[in-house]
Amino acid sequence: MLDLEFSPEQEMLRETVRKVCATHSPLSVVRALEDDPVGYSTDLWKQMAELDLIGLLLPEEHGGSGMTALEGVVLYEELGRALAPTPHFPSTVLCGGALARAGSAEQQARWLAPVAAGDAVLSPAWFEPENSCGPSGVRMRAEPDGGGLRLSGTKRHVPFASSAAALVVLARTGDGPADVDLFLVDPGARGVTLDQQLTVASDTQFRVTFDGVAVAADDRIGAPGSGWGTWDEVMHDGCILLGAQAMGGAQQALDITVQYAKDREQFDKPLGAFQAIAHYLADAVTAVDGGTTLVHEAAWARAGGRPVDTLAPMAKLFACRTYRDVTAMAQQVFGGIGFTVDFDIQLYFRRAKALQVSWWDTRYLEELVATAVLDRRA
Repeated sequence: MLDLEFSPEQEMLRETVRKVCATHSPLSVVRALEDDPVGYSTDLWKQMAELDLIGLLLPEEHGGSGMTALEGVVLYEELGRALAPTPHFPSTVLCGGALARAGSAEQQARWLAPVAAGDAVLSPAWFEPENSCGPSGVRMRAEPDGGGLRLSGTKRHVPFASSAAALVVLARTGDGPADVDLFLVDPGARGVTLDQQLTVASDTQFRVTFDGVAVAADDRIGAPGSGWGTWDEVMHDGCILLGAQAMGGAQQALDITVQYAKDREQFDKPLGAFQAIAHYLADAVTAVDGGTTLVHEAAWARAGGRPVDTLAPMAKLFACRTYRDVTAMAQQVFGGIGFTVDFDIQLYFRRAKALQVSWWDTRYLEELVATAVLDRRA
């Protein structure tokens, strides 16, 4: 039976994360870290480590807590609400998730415990200039070189690369559509160059150039040719959490806007008393509630071992679109001052758009949902 009620323990987790973010990552800290070369609060990261929040979703045998997607959704809704800048998603969810699924015993022993403890940050080097989010978008090749391989090419939007102890690089090893492998690469290795990029969200991303970088055969994660399959599984889990992050941000943006509509007066009455504004807010709260329910259903299905091939992309697609629409509406309610740096709503507006186009973007998510629906009805 579908049960979307959170347990008392999960609600306690929510309160804990909310208090930690309020203490160690208020919006003043978020502002201070915009375009910062490190990009995250070490105080927040240390506190998350002490509370076992970093390894929340990693297996217990590797130093994690072994929690489910439901606990993950609770964590990410609060991170989204606070706009907390952390490397949790790229390091723990994506790279840690890939190693937990397909890493060798040596790789897991080397990396998972430090990642879970927050002592090591990993970052995925995935996106390439002008290429798509799917497997065909990975064009950088790993060419055989003696007993190892060499990587040459450019990756963009690599988060927190300057803090990474290792990069998980997606590279093509064959001509088949999904002939993509994952490789652990030292960002300090000869031939690796990092250049910080400026983004709409002012978060910390890098362009990483690989110029004949040597990679040992045992730095491959999983069997040859299995990399995209592993990555696809990890990203389905990640989509649920990104959907939760979007809904947490959308809810907070809506709360800020509702309060402003109550406080700001025009023609001797609050903005919210005008029917047009009230209708905007009514539509927004309906969309936020619907998106939150969809994300929770996806997490419930994943936690119960049910298929999420449709639900996960649907969750990110709808949640990120809602986040973008709600913050765009909020800018209209605030008027011109909403775009100024003095107002917090612009922080949410910029991050909503960045999240919508990050990781799996709208077009690729629509393709995944359409494929799942058409295959099911064929």
